[in-house]
Amino acid sequence: MDLQRLYADRIGGAAFGRDGAIYKFEKIKRAKAAARAERPEVELLDFGVGEPDERAPEAIRAALKTAVDDPANRGYADNGIAAFKEAAATYLETFFGVTDIDPATEINHSIGSKSALALLPLCFVNPGDVVLTTVPGYPVLATHARYLGAEVVPLPLRREHGFLPDLDAIPAEAARRARLFYVNYPNNPTGAAATPAFFDALIAWAQQNQVLIVQDAAYATLAYEGGRPSILARPGGKDCAIELHSMSKSFNMTGWRLGFVASCAGVVRAFAEVKDNADSGQFKAIQVAACAGIADAALADAIRERYRVRLEKMVRALRSAGFDAAMPGGTFYLYTPAPRGAGGTEFPDAEAASQHLIRTQSISTVPWDDAGAYLRFSATFEAPDGDDERVLAELERRLRAARLRFD
Repeated sequence: MDLQRLYADRIGGAAFGRDGAIYKFEKIKRAKAAARAERPEVELLDFGVGEPDERAPEAIRAALKTAVDDPANRGYADNGIAAFKEAAATYLETFFGVTDIDPATEINHSIGSKSALALLPLCFVNPGDVVLTTVPGYPVLATHARYLGAEVVPLPLRREHGFLPDLDAIPAEAARRARLFYVNYPNNPTGAAATPAFFDALIAWAQQNQVLIVQDAAYATLAYEGGRPSILARPGGKDCAIELHSMSKSFNMTGWRLGFVASCAGVVRAFAEVKDNADSGQFKAIQVAACAGIADAALADAIRERYRVRLEKMVRALRSAGFDAAMPGGTFYLYTPAPRGAGGTEFPDAEAASQHLIRTQSISTVPWDDAGAYLRFSATFEAPDGDDERVLAELERRLRAARLRFD
């Protein structure tokens, strides 16, 4: 049987699996494996990991252990349990001051933000429509929009614009055909946090052009400047935006696969309709466990404080090695211009710089070349025995030894 002729054009058609292209993160994985093999005695300093390095809070873990044994939690969850929707509404009020959300009709759980982003184009996108998305960034919504025959228009995030999209630069034709506008604040990878003024301008733009904003708030509790951002807290936000929240980053629940969407009733109803035909909901015990902690500001603040301290130390280490690093507005990432070379070696882009650091210094980062050459360092690095100072001192030593050039 000739399987090649059966592959859908959206994933490459008959050429699927034959083009030899290697995804960025697979290149990093291979380079790390090569560095370990070539220098097994050298500790790999992994600043590329994008997930928390600690467990979920004890209260949430304890609640899960109890909920697993409760027979009431067996069976399909479908579109979620009422208790989690109510806890999510309390979370929105506690952290962001959002007080006008009806948990019964304006919140729906998701099996993580990734699943929600994959489903949303099915709710709103037709072939030939336009989807606007900021770059660099998480590609899932754009990928699924392309699968459906939409045109994806990238909006570059540049330092001179505060890593916010330039709304005035959006082509009029793209705005006319647009259905969705994906943003992510606090932003991965840039670490930028949205200001109330930006959210207000985005809401006005969306209302004028009749476009639904998809605000991916996966890092919403990890904000270091001013208040925590939520587009739902701004006037008119709920009427033209859907906000996605995730338990993964805020509460170290990566792998638990739980989040929620919040918007006006019509948008949430459309999401629930598609979701109900895509999955049968997350295990009820996980939803019950989340209820034990997601509205607890003390839990989230302790996690945020740990990252803030680590990030401040990382900034000092990177700046001492020549990087133009600065404390981010949010997330647990530092996004900094990549070096242009090392010694007599030139780096044509950030990917070349990242590969050089892995192979010569056993330092792993994530490169981004979508809107300038940048490296992303994550504060989720592992430090055996909790010795952050030793790991960061070693990072600084190796970066200095690399003789990096930034001119």
